[in-house]
Amino acid sequence: MALSKPLLSRLLPLSHRLPIRPHLRLLCLATPTDLPDPPTDASAERRRRKRRLRVEPPSSRGPAPQRAPGGPRPSSNPNAPKLPEPASVLSGKRLDLHRRILTLVRENDLEEAALLTRHSIYSNCRPTVFTCNAVLAAQLRQARYADLLTLHRFVTQASVAPTVATHNILLQAYCDCRRPETALEHFRLLLKDDSPVLPSPTTYRILARSLAENSKLDLALELKDGMLERGFVAPDPQVYAFIMGGFVNAGDGDTVISLYEELKEKLGGGSILDGVVYGNLMKGYFLKSMEKEAMDCYHEVLGDGSSVRFGAVSYNMVLDALGRNGKLEDAVQLFDRMCKEHDPPRRIAVNLGSFNVMVDAYCRAERFQDAVEVFGKMGEKRCSPDALSYNNLIDWLGRNELVGEAEGLYNEMGERSINPDEYTYVLLIESCLKVDRVDDAVGYFNKMFDVGLRPNANAFNKVIGGLVKVDRLDEAHRFFDLMPEKEVKPNIASYELLLRAYTDVARLDDAIKMAKGVLLDESVVFTDELKAVLEGALEKEGRNEDMTKLYEDVEREKAEAAALAAEEKARAEALAKEEEEKKKAEAKAKEEAAAIASRAAIDAVLGRKSGAEKDESSEGLNVEEAQVVESQSGTIGVAGEQSEDEDQKKEESDEASSQVTVSSS
Repeated sequence: MALSKPLLSRLLPLSHRLPIRPHLRLLCLATPTDLPDPPTDASAERRRRKRRLRVEPPSSRGPAPQRAPGGPRPSSNPNAPKLPEPASVLSGKRLDLHRRILTLVRENDLEEAALLTRHSIYSNCRPTVFTCNAVLAAQLRQARYADLLTLHRFVTQASVAPTVATHNILLQAYCDCRRPETALEHFRLLLKDDSPVLPSPTTYRILARSLAENSKLDLALELKDGMLERGFVAPDPQVYAFIMGGFVNAGDGDTVISLYEELKEKLGGGSILDGVVYGNLMKGYFLKSMEKEAMDCYHEVLGDGSSVRFGAVSYNMVLDALGRNGKLEDAVQLFDRMCKEHDPPRRIAVNLGSFNVMVDAYCRAERFQDAVEVFGKMGEKRCSPDALSYNNLIDWLGRNELVGEAEGLYNEMGERSINPDEYTYVLLIESCLKVDRVDDAVGYFNKMFDVGLRPNANAFNKVIGGLVKVDRLDEAHRFFDLMPEKEVKPNIASYELLLRAYTDVARLDDAIKMAKGVLLDESVVFTDELKAVLEGALEKEGRNEDMTKLYEDVEREKAEAAALAAEEKARAEALAKEEEEKKKAEAKAKEEAAAIASRAAIDAVLGRKSGAEKDESSEGLNVEEAQVVESQSGTIGVAGEQSEDEDQKKEESDEASSQVTVSSS
């Protein structure tokens, strides 16, 4: 029931006289006299601090100077790098655009997704950096590096501020293209003081792996040392694991063990809980013939009661260490354990790499049937083999003359709609040549053109070498002549195969032609060894003078080619000059046509008469005509006045000269 107004007026004065208990004071609302600052300033300060924490990344360069409440705001630098947008901007129409582009990515229509992103940059609904990252990541997964770099350059020029994920995608693209130097140059941009984003642990992992794989171990060690200097709380075990793998490939087991000891010391001296480092540590022990220490490490970290965390990647490293060092039974037991622990999506203990490692382990032990069986069990663990997995097993089978099994895997690729690449056909060609099935090798080579693949010079050399081996030199030479037609440049091995084959069967004229091709090709070098082979064959047949004639013919053809190139250049310059003169003539004709059109317009305005009436009225222009002419063409009037002044001056000079002549006479 509502209180009446008179009753309420009597209760209000009484409420001010009631005492307030201390324990109830905490429940009361704060009055302006209880606060040190006005509430508007405090709320503004809180909003500013939250906005800064949401937008700015964590910095390792110390706390930024705080602006006092109510103090002057520091002036912003217009040339400072732009901060990336927060995730909160992904809403409304920009969220709808993001979902639309993600749909195109899921449908594998990356060209349309990239095109829509580019067109939306300058529209009313501008895509966020997260949308751009999604398209760039999809292009990276499909190895479309040219499209990735083009789109990245476009969004950068459009002032879309990148996040650290954008930088990581670009670095990964550089590393996949075997350009670690370019990746390092871009990484150094992130380390500048004015960089709005800082590198993440993923950034260091990408670079460490690339440097280790490209044998740039000194730079990898510098990267590892600089990681802690940049404010990271603890060293990253994955960075150490990649660098340890690089030293394993270099055969330096001592550095591998020292890196493990360093990581253990920096983490407090206890056991390392991330199992990613133990596979390379075991390989380091095996490199130093410390088999007991390697197996003790294996049983310690993978035994009962161990607290070391293992995933699919870390399991694969230990599995590879066992398979490469003759511990096949232990590898099989570990693989069975991995398959039992595999329970997606809760736990991923097996991936495609696990099956590839087991295939390698079985093939090293020459248990090829077991390798084929474990390869066929990928589907049971929801793993789909790719072209790389097939190529790996085909390579093992082909090297051991199991061509039938290799061809069975090739046919299986077609059944699973997995497209073979150039390397697949090269492996099949090598397998067929190993068992003297030259015609089948030629068939696989020709099939590369049928499916739209472009073999390189090494693929041509495989077929040429196989045909040379069975003395089918003419057919081998036809494949050599096919290389320019397919836009493939021969290398020195291509010339050497045929040159040596011709000298072995005493076809010296053909050998001289191959030598001439080497000398005329500026991209290859005629080595002293090949020169000695040819000279020895010519000397054996008593044709020593042919070598001198060869060099003379080469010099003459080079001179003719240079003269022809100079003639072509002169002809091109003449055509360019003729084209320029033609453009000038066209421009002059356009100017004349414009002048005629302007005069015609003036005549139309003045109502000029034609014929005899025009002759009668052509004695002079009246004032009205002159005004119209001046209004229509002021430039023409000025030019006419200048020409009249020049004519008058010329007449005066002529009269003066005539007077001087008369006086002198």
